[in-house]
Amino acid sequence: KAAAFLLLAIDDAATARGWVGAASRTITNGEARPDGHAINLGFTSSGLERLGLAPHMLRMFSNEFVSGMTTPHRTRILGDLAENAPSRWEWGGPSNPTIDAALLLYARDDASLATLEDEQIRLLEEGGVRLLRRLGTVNLDGFEPFGFRDGISQPFVEGLSKTGPPENTVRAGEFLLGYPNEYGLYTDRPLLEPSDDPEGTLPRDAAGSGSPDLGRNGSYLVFRQLRQDVSAFWRFVDTATRLPDGDSDPDARLRLAAKMVGRWPSGAPLTLAPDTDDPALGDANDFAYQDEDRRGIRCPVGSHIRRSNPRDSLDPHPGTSRSFEVNRRHRILRRGREYGPPLSIDQALAGDDAADRGLHFICLNANIQRQFEFVNHTWLNNPKFDQLYDDADPLVAPSAPHGGTFTIPTDGVRERVTNVPRFVSVKGGAYFFLPGLAALRYVAGSR
Repeated sequence: KAAAFLLLAIDDAATARGWVGAASRTITNGEARPDGHAINLGFTSSGLERLGLAPHMLRMFSNEFVSGMTTPHRTRILGDLAENAPSRWEWGGPSNPTIDAALLLYARDDASLATLEDEQIRLLEEGGVRLLRRLGTVNLDGFEPFGFRDGISQPFVEGLSKTGPPENTVRAGEFLLGYPNEYGLYTDRPLLEPSDDPEGTLPRDAAGSGSPDLGRNGSYLVFRQLRQDVSAFWRFVDTATRLPDGDSDPDARLRLAAKMVGRWPSGAPLTLAPDTDDPALGDANDFAYQDEDRRGIRCPVGSHIRRSNPRDSLDPHPGTSRSFEVNRRHRILRRGREYGPPLSIDQALAGDDAADRGLHFICLNANIQRQFEFVNHTWLNNPKFDQLYDDADPLVAPSAPHGGTFTIPTDGVRERVTNVPRFVSVKGGAYFFLPGLAALRYVAGSR
């Protein structure tokens, strides 16, 4: 229910290794169901370097993780340009203090979180680690700041107790290193020489090489702080749908907003509820596009949810299991957390609200380039996604200088909404590695 994220710098490497060793005994493991609170710990490549991980080991991590989120090539892929350039970020950018680690704290309620946080900050101070920035959260009861139900479309992970339809069940190796992925292969990870692990702290390579596997049970965590201009979003859809006499049309306004998202505020997907919101379908996620809505008349092809998870609409064989197979190779496990005060539609339309609000975008993936970066570059930011011409994602993609375009197919002449501004901006971000517990113990002993 409650969460806070602490961005950290390592000041004293030797002392910090002791802190990491102690943390390895309190980090929430994947087999336990958290009772009251949960703690996760991730490191940037600079953090692993500061802790003493050898250079040849660091080079075995993915290039995206090692080079970081703010390289020029990566900023173009992610659309972090102009006002969203890393040079203007509040944290994680080249002009900000270097972030070495992130401590993710979760608790049952605010009071429990405050107790947990106080305890962890005390341990940080004693452990040679400095708190650079605290990122707080709010609980909007499952809704993101624009007012739409969030977190519905999550993949099922093969091998876990919670099961789902095969087309939405993804192999564990897409999210955890050291397990087969959707290609039936093991994603590249840091495999060490036996001499690098004389005490046998690390598990051995499951593929059979016998190498100590520093990556096994670990994952790459993508963290981006996204500011959402809620007032601008609702004012835009209100202006775009006004009646000829200039009056607002609340039904048309809500319809356009839902078309841009791909779901109604309750979470009901337009593919299943094309005309009006249906709260009974708020949790619905078992649907496809090719047979039910190939042209996007119900749910526009360019809508946010259709871009971020195209389901069965991908080439070379849309509408078949082959299409779902392609889609599963680009899934992420997303765990967003809202921040800032809520703002209703009426409040948003009443005028500017300067409060800072948005989403802490957090996702896990085993291959940053093939999963997170691919989704952003090829699906969300691509103006020619799925045979579109100049439509990027209407919510999160960078806008052209004249604004973006959003196309709504109909049974007759298609509708086009023009001059769509960007409603989401980037305030900070970084790539982290979340080690498995054995890897944490190994890092704690690095020299």
